Amino acid sequence: MAVLLFPGQGSQYVGMGKQIYDNQPVSHQWFSQADEILGFSLSKIMFEGTEDDLKKTSVTQPAVFLNAYVNFKINESKVEMSAVAGHSLGEFTALIANGVLKFEDGISLVYKRAMAMQEACNNTQGTMAAILGLEDNIVEDLCESSEGIVVAANYNCPGQLVVSGEISAVESLVERAKEAGARRALVLNVDGAFHSPLMASAQDSLREAIMNTPFHTPHVPIYQNISAKAENDAEIIKQNLVKQLTSSVRWTQSMHSMVEDGHKSYAEFGAKVLSGFIKRYDRSLETQNF
Repeated sequence: MAVLLFPGQGSQYVGMGKQIYDNQPVSHQWFSQADEILGFSLSKIMFEGTEDDLKKTSVTQPAVFLNAYVNFKINESKVEMSAVAGHSLGEFTALIANGVLKFEDGISLVYKRAMAMQEACNNTQGTMAAILGLEDNIVEDLCESSEGIVVAANYNCPGQLVVSGEISAVESLVERAKEAGARRALVLNVDGAFHSPLMASAQDSLREAIMNTPFHTPHVPIYQNISAKAENDAEIIKQNLVKQLTSSVRWTQSMHSMVEDGHKSYAEFGAKVLSGFIKRYDRSLETQNF
């Protein structure tokens, strides 16, 4: 038994999905279905697009979602799930693997989420930065003392925290983080300020779509980003997905909860990002990748 993990935005790469498409003909149905639902050839962009093509939020999110989902479907018989978790966008893939959402509803919500976030990015001047080698509380204090909007966005693993907010506030925090002893602090090449108050307009757009989509009771618990604990109630899961857009991804805290709840084995689909965080959290934990 293992906790199934699904990556989020940032795990995309040129040619993603092509190998499994070429080697697993059964996968063609999901790529074709996604293209039909979205109304454009996402698979072509995944297989042949440039890094810049894949970097657009409106493409990145459905691409990462689809790649992880197809890898899960091809390999689901190889591992029995004890729970699921996803990093930001990855929560939607986790919910489909867990029986909460249908595939077609999941990719539709992901695309609506991506478009809403893209619009919010276009209407605000925001960015993100990775801060490495500082304790979380020190970075939190730097955010609190900043002029302008900048918040802790992604608690990825101990010693790695991503901040998000207005460009000037983020750039200033990067310099102050270096002065505070950060091993590395750098502004990321992203479209906007994800998981910050600057995503409020996207949250409003996504709320209606989520509330109008059928969610079913999960087969196993899902550890959600906003609560960092196991959830089983479909209505709470919905509300947490809406809140997630402007709230922190509490992945470090989620790993702590999963370990505290006795989960010792983890399997990631579509990337090697989250399994890497798991190993950095506790090297004794078992991980595998598909």
